[in-house]
Amino acid sequence: MTETGSDFYEEKHLITIEKGQRAVDTTSHNLVSAEIGKHIRFVPDILDTFDVKGFAAKHYDLMVVQAAIEFADRRWKRPTSWLRKLHITVPVIDYDSWSRSEVQTTLRSAMNFLTGDSWRFTFVKATDRSPIGSRQLPLVFDQTKTFAIAYSNGLDSRAVSALSGAPAEALCIRVAGTKQRRMDGDSYFTQIPFRVRGFKGKESSFRSRGFRFAAIATIASHLSNITRIVVPESGQGALGPVLVPLYNIYTDYRNFPTFFRKMERFTRALLGTNIRFEQPRLWSTKGETMTAFLGLPGKKKEYLVQTRSCWQTRRIVNAERRRQCGLCAACLLRRMSLYAAEVVEPNDTYVIADLAAVEIDAALSKIAADADRDIMIEYGSVGARHLQHLAEMGELPDTALRPFASQIAAATGEAYEQTLRNLRLMLMTHAKEWRAFLSAQGDGSFLRSWLDGGRHDRFK
Repeated sequence: MTETGSDFYEEKHLITIEKGQRAVDTTSHNLVSAEIGKHIRFVPDILDTFDVKGFAAKHYDLMVVQAAIEFADRRWKRPTSWLRKLHITVPVIDYDSWSRSEVQTTLRSAMNFLTGDSWRFTFVKATDRSPIGSRQLPLVFDQTKTFAIAYSNGLDSRAVSALSGAPAEALCIRVAGTKQRRMDGDSYFTQIPFRVRGFKGKESSFRSRGFRFAAIATIASHLSNITRIVVPESGQGALGPVLVPLYNIYTDYRNFPTFFRKMERFTRALLGTNIRFEQPRLWSTKGETMTAFLGLPGKKKEYLVQTRSCWQTRRIVNAERRRQCGLCAACLLRRMSLYAAEVVEPNDTYVIADLAAVEIDAALSKIAADADRDIMIEYGSVGARHLQHLAEMGELPDTALRPFASQIAAATGEAYEQTLRNLRLMLMTHAKEWRAFLSAQGDGSFLRSWLDGGRHDRFK
């Protein structure tokens, strides 16, 4: 049975059940069960890395809540109006903590703002115990950790971790679902400990991933007695999706200061901790962040070349060996930022390497399938226009930037006038870097035709 008509606008209810409990008997596609152990699976070896002194039932409950949110977010397709009404019932061990009104209110506030949906949560008393938490083994670090950072293999996390302190001071928390190569600072929390299955992949926007990343970082920080979580994104990544949102799509607030203030209020209500998310590179472009990193003693350009920014996981980038596509928005921002920092990458870094080509067909010569070529044209044209529109914002009057500056100032506690100046300077620096990067590709580059409104052959 498929969802049609008014079904899109009715409340969707996910009932999370404990292992072995009977699923809800219904034919309605607006009521679904997700079983812990079947649809929400914890990976024992990974979960064990969280089994340290201080681990409490509410930490495990928070992982289950994260997984249930992900299941619901990806299970029900959005209507054209975007907003869905989502109701989640979750069994929790520490029922007294989760049933407090301030916990439910702050959780709903964070999730509604992050995803653009209307969320409702019902917590019931779990009968099962947490699978970990009995050992209470002390965390052992070579040196006291002073900050945590959600660490990927990207440019920003590599650079900002180094800019924030010595490697031994950083608690690097991996927020990926797959194992990655260990880096300096990696410790106990090297992978997300649960997998979500059976949601049938009906919705691809997955805006709730921002909650998952923030919640895992909070759990690891709380267990490590750390109160600072460093968010590595530079200005374009943190503010760009809000300043230049995609047409007819709810704004992406994953790295926006307002979301982090809402997460702080939720985690304070649940865990009683004053963990704070810091954004030290909010007013810097990615190019400026890379330049600052290279200004540190002993930091070499090779350290940045070894990172990965590409969003693509398709066969486009895996045909011979895993490479970066070179044309998606993340790759374009990476390439312009490294150009600004005077970092030259190896010729074989990108599948689509020649951005100076006049014809897009020439640039896509290594991609055989028409469907793959069309996807790259779509991703590339949208990404290039986003970076162009962001550059053009630097020339807007104060009245056009005021709503953004006011919202950021309210979230950061910075004075409005200073926030406005910082925002304009970041946008002007971005514009300078983007124009220099475009100029380096030459006047005939197909990128320029996209900025003029074309997509395929610039002469058609």
